[in-house]
Amino acid sequence: MTVQTPVRPQAGPGLLHRIAGWAQRHAGPAVALWVLALVAVTAASMLVGNAYENDNSLPGTDSQRVIEVLDRHQPRGTADELQIVLAGDLNEPATKARVDAMLGKVRGLDHVAEVADPYAGQGTLAEDGRTAYSTVTLDGTGIDPEAVRAIIAEAQTAAQQGLQVELGGDVVREAAESAGGAAEGAGILAALVILVFLFGSLLAATLPLLTAVFAVGSTLGLLVLASHLFTVPDYTAPVMMLVGLGVGIDYALLIFSRYRSELRNGVERQRAAEIALDTAGRSVLFAGCTVVIALLGLLALGLGALQGMALGVTLTVLMTMLAAVTLLPALLTLFGRRIERSVLKHAAKARRTPGDGWRKLAGIVQRRPWTPLLLGVTALVVLCLPALDLRLGFADAGTDDPAKTTRKAYDLLAQGFGAGSNGPLIVVTEGDRAAAETLNRRLATEPGIAAVTPPQLSPDGAVSTMLVFPASAPQDEATNRLVGSLRENTLPAVAAETKATYLVGGSTAAAVDFADAVSSRLPIFVLVVVGLSALLLLVVFRSVLIPLKAAVLNLLSIGAALGVITLVFQEGWFGAQPGPIEAFVPVMIFAIVFGLSMDYEVFLISRIHEEWRRTGDPVRAVREGLANTGSVITAAAAIMIVVFGAFLLSPDRMLQQFGLGLATAVLVDALLIRCVVVPSVLRLLGRRAWWLPRRLDQVLPTIALERSEN
Repeated sequence: MTVQTPVRPQAGPGLLHRIAGWAQRHAGPAVALWVLALVAVTAASMLVGNAYENDNSLPGTDSQRVIEVLDRHQPRGTADELQIVLAGDLNEPATKARVDAMLGKVRGLDHVAEVADPYAGQGTLAEDGRTAYSTVTLDGTGIDPEAVRAIIAEAQTAAQQGLQVELGGDVVREAAESAGGAAEGAGILAALVILVFLFGSLLAATLPLLTAVFAVGSTLGLLVLASHLFTVPDYTAPVMMLVGLGVGIDYALLIFSRYRSELRNGVERQRAAEIALDTAGRSVLFAGCTVVIALLGLLALGLGALQGMALGVTLTVLMTMLAAVTLLPALLTLFGRRIERSVLKHAAKARRTPGDGWRKLAGIVQRRPWTPLLLGVTALVVLCLPALDLRLGFADAGTDDPAKTTRKAYDLLAQGFGAGSNGPLIVVTEGDRAAAETLNRRLATEPGIAAVTPPQLSPDGAVSTMLVFPASAPQDEATNRLVGSLRENTLPAVAAETKATYLVGGSTAAAVDFADAVSSRLPIFVLVVVGLSALLLLVVFRSVLIPLKAAVLNLLSIGAALGVITLVFQEGWFGAQPGPIEAFVPVMIFAIVFGLSMDYEVFLISRIHEEWRRTGDPVRAVREGLANTGSVITAAAAIMIVVFGAFLLSPDRMLQQFGLGLATAVLVDALLIRCVVVPSVLRLLGRRAWWLPRRLDQVLPTIALERSEN
């Protein structure tokens, strides 16, 4: 085996050195190009509009086969629907008259195609006469939320003493959620405050923020245009902004901080920018590549709902990387003189050498490394434990705030028609009517089923459908078990008797299928992401143990994030409505967090590696590496935490889970892992941290992150 010996890099300008030189020599045109690009893509996106489409197909699953069978034999309309849920003494003549008058007014509203009479429909009036619902069919899909809000307002005018009127359905939930959302603005404002405190200058604080805003703004326009070529879900844009703002500010901050450090050391402005781009810039590009690899690893899952989002967020990261290495150096040239005065003035007022506090922390950690290592790992494991009980699914109105009309409608339907009325299963029979009736009789006696509707024959007589109402709510674990029991036991037994084919579908069954698909393919996804990222670290740092350490610690930070969202959103801590975790949130968090963790890993380890190559002293290398990066890492983490945490203000439960998970992972990673656990591990490994087998060293390509010395 070989342990790298400290050597000085050979002289020679790198690619980023040349990029920085171009951006500095053509600062005005570089900024103008970014402004022009932002204006052009924004204008183009506004002209063509978006073509977002949620691809929820699950090839090979029973729920997808149900959709395909019904499309062939019993075509259904694609119009949106909502429910007007009524509660009170509905058979009382005055109440009935008020309901009829309200439904008549709703029929006259824009985009309303049909309004069902709750008194005439089969099963739409509860047996006790105190709960009913009317299904409102709209004249298409993607209806303007304002039109839905008009229906809500008109329907609720009938609510008086003795009559409660609430509205449910996905379009109602979407209309309510689209009305809110100041999360992005709150995150940007909080980030600006942190940057001002860090740099002591509003101008200096604005540059990383401006770089991120340009990158995210340009990507939003590109995403709209890309939606006409690829299938992009409508929830990609807010997730993209969530990641783009955090990553964009983070990348620009890392480069700007190195630029400021060089200015403090007396380096001339232009040379300082070149050094910053040739060192921190390389780290940013490498870290960005790991984020891209992690996101593209989602393609290995083969799920359409995730592929479009992965491509959208990948585009965001690429644009932030481009802005960090082109727009930022141009801004540094334009405002360099004022920034230099501010930096030197701020440094003159400082009472101690930058990094002294971090040197002391490194000294404490290195003095007795086993203690902080064991305490840190124990804390991480404790945070990970709740994730072992993580249950995947999709949120419905049952997880809405109890004050919302959608939640009230959900609860009223459950009280009047049973818990399973909010998510009935669709059972399809491919066979004759006798086969369908045989199954219907069997299901009527099946444990866990509250009611079954009579089989409905398709127009061509080839298939029959029936609705199965579970005794439990759609999100209950008992409902998941019922779906599994029907597919594995009940339906095969009846099929053996009748020789027919039976399938279970519907939104509740589709949620089960999606969760199962994610769970079964997750090991491949983790292997692809962790393997490729570790390989990149192996090549860059010429070490076997550094990539292994990074992989284990990154997995622990992801586990801690999933543990926290399990406690909050699944168990209902801190007042959150308990329910399953959105099925694709864990894999998205894994991809994004694994990539972001590499940001701090690369930034810290590259600085430690730089000191190690310069001095050959592993203890000093860790101490100086932490001293030079500790404040930047914590500031970058603080910005990401407030940007991600601001999405807890979003009315969308999925974004809330994303925000909390990402904020938790960054907090744990930056403060506990990078500042405590990593220095402890490197102190214990010593020179062995940089061990690499000689033969492997000879075949690996060379990728240097450290600055070439002239």
